[in-house]
Amino acid sequence: MRLYADENFPLRVVEELRRSGHDVLTALEDGQANQSITDDAVLARAITLGRAVLTLNRRHFKRLHRHQPHHAGIVICTEDPDRIGQAQRIDREIEATGELNGQLLRVYRPAQS
Repeated sequence: MRLYADENFPLRVVEELRRSGHDVLTALEDGQANQSITDDAVLARAITLGRAVLTLNRRHFKRLHRHQPHHAGIVICTEDPDRIGQAQRIDREIEATGELNGQLLRVYRPAQS
């Protein structure tokens, strides 16, 4: 899957997703980091590149999905210190969903027992 990680998305998760075969471009690698770029601009950039957004910013990207449903996908995640587990959950959800175009995918940290 072609993914676009916003500037706050954990690099360790990006690295694990790449090991799983995903093509992940970070905002930093794209020259878009540390510029106070809005979430709207992040989504627009991902659309231009034909990539699904990876973000921890759930609230704003849920709103963007409602207002602009034509995109290559948005994967919203909760903060999770288990970076490897988080990458595995993202990978499983993407595989289970298949086509991400226009989809909002939610990947949450498992409940602690």
